[in-house]
Amino acid sequence: MRYHLVTLGCPKNVADSSKLEGLLRKGCHEPTDRPGRADLIVVNTCGFLEAAREQSINAILRLALRKRPRQKLVVAGCLSRLYARQLQEEIPEIDALFGVEAWEEVAALAGTAARPRAARLSREQPPFDTPGMSGSPYRSAYLKISDGCNALCTFCLIPRIKGRLHSAEPEALVAEARRLAAQGVQELVLVAQDTTAYGRDRGQRDALPDLLERLAEAVPQVSWLRVMYAYPGRVSARLARTMASLPQVCHYLDIPLQHASPAVLRRMRRPSDLGRVRQMFDRLRGAMPDIALRTTFIVGYPGETEAEFEELLDLVREQRFDHVGAFIYSPEPGTPAARAPEQVPEAVGRRRYRRLMRVAQEVSLARNREWVGRELTVLVESEGASAGRDGRTLEGPEVFAGRSYRDAPEVDGLVLGPGRPPPGSMVRVRVEQALPYDLWGNLVPEAAR
Repeated sequence: MRYHLVTLGCPKNVADSSKLEGLLRKGCHEPTDRPGRADLIVVNTCGFLEAAREQSINAILRLALRKRPRQKLVVAGCLSRLYARQLQEEIPEIDALFGVEAWEEVAALAGTAARPRAARLSREQPPFDTPGMSGSPYRSAYLKISDGCNALCTFCLIPRIKGRLHSAEPEALVAEARRLAAQGVQELVLVAQDTTAYGRDRGQRDALPDLLERLAEAVPQVSWLRVMYAYPGRVSARLARTMASLPQVCHYLDIPLQHASPAVLRRMRRPSDLGRVRQMFDRLRGAMPDIALRTTFIVGYPGETEAEFEELLDLVREQRFDHVGAFIYSPEPGTPAARAPEQVPEAVGRRRYRRLMRVAQEVSLARNREWVGRELTVLVESEGASAGRDGRTLEGPEVFAGRSYRDAPEVDGLVLGPGRPPPGSMVRVRVEQALPYDLWGNLVPEAAR
């Protein structure tokens, strides 16, 4: 059986699709990137935000309209968990619906292919690995260490979709990391709704440092271990020390703050003590002076005043984040924030989003300029014509694009320049020019390293 898998949403969904692909490959099924050739189509949906739900529904509709006789269309993931009945009623072409983490059930629906076909696959197909980031399956991989969330943020549907926190067993994560390392993965990106909550459902309050130590020992051939989605109140001094002491761990941390006004944060039911937040950043920079910090904000949250928004801008300028992501608030049905009386007009949210991103770009450019004349190790992702987030394209075959420790896959900037090192290799680059998102430089000859 041929299958076509569509993955929408966040890196956690990419990790889930990795698990499903592993199960399908074990069943001797063959992937295809053309839906028309597939016997089984699976859409791993996102239901976190309205825009994500629309994207998922549009993807399902496109596939349903082109569905062939005897072709099966399966919809799984977050959207199915929230709207299974509505999807089945409005899109009757859907053959089966599964909620989150039901990948074994999806694989059971596919069954097992005939062994002769499996033998052919073993010769013609590379060994399975996680769905590729930035076009390759053999450079970076997401390692989902937990799912679900116990926080009660007033704007968020995740506890309703994913349930309460449930952490993966460390032995299973080590085994998965070894499997990926054996396939040549150079970077493991640890993801969860909150990576710093890892192990709390088993009574462990600060288990992430232990997990990092176990992974570093188990897969020394993996160049980078990267941590995403840390909760502001749970970044411990021990985590900072552990990150600083393990050479494989990137000096990078993604800490979604969501806002910088204590009043707004209290309405969000988020950590609102900005003094402790500043201490956290000081602790991280004290342990790792070169740390790259990423955060995410929501603008236009119910009741957000102009003065509260200015507090957000002030914190971005003060903390000089390397990377800032932002969303315009959208009311999610069933959340307390959606029922709040002081909804901010959409036009105001859009205006504040543009102002925030202008300030963030100015700060990011200043941070990038500090790297001009210095060297960085870069994980090469592609060769040939390459475009960075700043929109600049290097034309011709003798160019490369990659990422440094400062850049997470798919959300941060790139390091680009002339040359043709093989994708998946680690090279040294001397930075010659900085833009708001990307860096441009030249390869350092091996003799000069």
